[in-house]
Amino acid sequence: IQKLCDRVASSTLLDDRRDAVRALKSLSKKYRLEVGIQAMEHLIHVLQTDRSDSEIIGYALDTLYNVISNDLEEEEQEENSAKQVDDLGSQFTEIFIKQQENVTLLLTLVEEFDFHVRWPGVKLLTSLLKQQGPQVQQIILVSPMGVSRLMDLLADSREVIRNDGVLLLQQLTKSNAAIQKIVAFENAFERLLDIITEEGNSDGGIVVEDCLLLLQNLLKNNNSNQNFFKEGSYIQRMKPWFEVGDDNCGWSAQKVTNLHLMLQLVRVLVSPTNPPGATSSCQKAMFHCGLLQQLCTILMATGVPADILTETINTVSEVIRGCQTNQDYFASVNAPSNPPRPAIVVLLMSMVNERQPFVLRCAVLYCFQCFLYKNQKGQGEIVSTLLPSTIDATGNSVSAGQLLCGGLFSTDSLSNWCAAVALAHALQENATLKEQLLRVQLATSIGNPPVSLLQQCTNILSQGSKVQTRVGLLMLLCTWLSNCSIAVTHFLHNPANVPFLTGQIAENLGEEEQLVQGLCALLLGISIYYNDNSLENYRKEKLKQLIEKRIGRENFIEKLGFISKHELYSRAAQKPQPSFSSPDHMMFDHEFTKLVKELEGVISKAIYKSSEEDKKEEEVKKTLEQHDNIVTHYKKVIREQDQELEELKQRVNTLTSQNEQLQTTVTQQVSQIQQHKDQYNLLKVQLGKDTQHHNSHSDTFQVNGIQTEEVSKLKEELEEWKNKHEMLQGQLREKDSVIEKLNSSQLEMGTTDQCSQTSKYGGLEHNNELQKELEMLRSQIQLQSAEISKLQMENQKLQVMNATADPVLGDSGATAATNSDLEGQLEQEVKELKSQVKALSEEKESLKQHLDSSSSTVAILQDEKSKLQREVAESKKEQDDLLVLLADQDQKISALKIKLKDLGVPVEDEDDIESGDQGDEDEDGDEEEQD
Repeated sequence: IQKLCDRVASSTLLDDRRDAVRALKSLSKKYRLEVGIQAMEHLIHVLQTDRSDSEIIGYALDTLYNVISNDLEEEEQEENSAKQVDDLGSQFTEIFIKQQENVTLLLTLVEEFDFHVRWPGVKLLTSLLKQQGPQVQQIILVSPMGVSRLMDLLADSREVIRNDGVLLLQQLTKSNAAIQKIVAFENAFERLLDIITEEGNSDGGIVVEDCLLLLQNLLKNNNSNQNFFKEGSYIQRMKPWFEVGDDNCGWSAQKVTNLHLMLQLVRVLVSPTNPPGATSSCQKAMFHCGLLQQLCTILMATGVPADILTETINTVSEVIRGCQTNQDYFASVNAPSNPPRPAIVVLLMSMVNERQPFVLRCAVLYCFQCFLYKNQKGQGEIVSTLLPSTIDATGNSVSAGQLLCGGLFSTDSLSNWCAAVALAHALQENATLKEQLLRVQLATSIGNPPVSLLQQCTNILSQGSKVQTRVGLLMLLCTWLSNCSIAVTHFLHNPANVPFLTGQIAENLGEEEQLVQGLCALLLGISIYYNDNSLENYRKEKLKQLIEKRIGRENFIEKLGFISKHELYSRAAQKPQPSFSSPDHMMFDHEFTKLVKELEGVISKAIYKSSEEDKKEEEVKKTLEQHDNIVTHYKKVIREQDQELEELKQRVNTLTSQNEQLQTTVTQQVSQIQQHKDQYNLLKVQLGKDTQHHNSHSDTFQVNGIQTEEVSKLKEELEEWKNKHEMLQGQLREKDSVIEKLNSSQLEMGTTDQCSQTSKYGGLEHNNELQKELEMLRSQIQLQSAEISKLQMENQKLQVMNATADPVLGDSGATAATNSDLEGQLEQEVKELKSQVKALSEEKESLKQHLDSSSSTVAILQDEKSKLQREVAESKKEQDDLLVLLADQDQKISALKIKLKDLGVPVEDEDDIESGDQGDEDEDGDEEEQD
């Protein structure tokens, strides 16, 4: 070895150095230590200087790999020397990476396309990462484009290099979030999923397994990469992995391994330890792309290996956990049996069946817990199968509730525990269902009356069954009674329960029983803390006194502390999935550990509190409840106001947009009007120019044309005046009718009383003045109509003159003198017509003024009319009052007359008096008529 090293160092010929390195390579497997110590420095020098010769570089890399790697030695060495081998590999690695340039040099060699350089370079780098992972990772991370250069290995067309590249990236991404992110953003997901698809998904070989392990490295506990995986729609590409046929017999070991890793990869994305938002979005994506449906198909398929079925149940559990949509879908899944049964029922049947494997039963329990997690609808459906109204009397189908009850009271302690925990999850944070479950009655034996479920649980507890059964039942009772005063009252109503609990706590038993004692203390503490003092014998104060006498407060608190100090409690508190090494260790449920944490301190305080403090606390609770109600009310008000504000903002936005549109239209219209004005002014100027050339003989045709236009304009104006005249007449008629109505109403009111007559005379005088004004208006209108008729006559004359003028103009032999005469006459007549039109417009203005004054007088009359009507109504009311008084007086007079007659006093007959009064009234009436 020494000679070979000298040849490598001193030979000038490349062939000599190559042969020496080849010889070192052949010796490196057997004499690893010697070659490593003597040749490493020379080999690194070769890598630096002989870059041009790929063959010597390949030999040097292979030699270094043999020295550093433990893979070959592990096969040959015995187990007792394995530790020494590990130390040797890591020591040589440490020597190699002491100079960071060596790793950078290796990265540049890995970029070479030559197979004899690239492949040994990849293997050597992988071995370095295995021996000294974090240090090598750090060097690669700081070297420019280090990770990116290694990512190119996945695109190599040679499968050997690609597959070893996957192994290299596996070692590179272990426990390093920064490198994981770089690898993910270098399009690793796309490339790895393509490789898996090319290799045949789950039917592929070990390459698929390596790709899946690398994907797990990239995604596990890396929220950034998980989000990138979901956003890149890579979840949808996982669906084909889980397509299984009808015949699932004879799966290869590699297929089982691949499917196992695929299921674990799904679980990585929806793990309960991930942030809730990320888990929820992945769960939704899995439902929408059909991945959950595919998993449920595997769940219900026949012939699936037991370990794959178990892992599928665990995967489905986490995909549906806390996601209402997925939980609803899972509730609707049916097993392909005859008749079809819900998947939940089929799974529960295997959970309470003691012949099923322990791991599978744990998986089913986890699945049931995940189905009920934050799912009040699902909890209600499970509890409803226990209630008397919904139980199937025919017994054709087994319900989930019946299976749970069967498991709860079976002889198998594991079934008891699983059923108790499952039922506790159905009641978790649901006070309504806790109350409803009190209605459940069980028929224990023929001839005996039914017993409530609560009573049956306490009966089994007192019978001294196995520890596992009692722990399960105590956990169920603690969950049931917590935060439910009615359940506490029902529990305390049985006189045997409190003595049993105090007896259990007070005894000094072995270590196994300490757990039961702690749970009994917790149950008694819950009975005190959630006690509403409705039972006189079991009020809070009396129960505290009982603890003080029988157990002692300090002893009670010590027994309560046994729960949280237990080793199995701390294991269960770590994660939601129930994972136990053996059935004997199955004692605590994850959700129950949360309840213990919540209640332990509260119960300890409650035990030491006095009755006065309890009262104060209750008062504080009431005030807090009131405060909460006020807060909720204000929140509601604020919410409503926010909605109103939003609506108003929307309205403001719409109105502003409308306003802007209207402003734009207004500006457009203004510009159009300006254009029309300009055009009109231009036309006026042109008309003025035409009239200036009126006297020239050559333009006679144009002049006549202008005159005819003026005549037509005058005709139009006449028509307008006629229409206006008719309108004015119509308005006058309306005013006349209004005045006549007022006159008639005033005449009708003339018979009221003197006060109303005076106002009537004033109104009539005013009316006479109005009539005079109307007469004047009528006379003016007649004058206008006469003038209009005059204008019509003149218009006819003009038409005749035009008619006579046309042939004269048309005749070529007509003289210029006659034309000038005609033009003069026409001009005079036009001027007269214009003056008449002016006069008419002035008269129109005066008529308008008259109409306005008449309308104001009508309004005044209407006001006076309304006043008169009010006065008439008041006078009528007074008359009615007088009539009532007269009627009362008449009754009194008749009563007095009867008394006088009885006393024998002569009284005049009423008919005679009335006839006399009638005659007087007739005479008065005749006089008025003569007047």
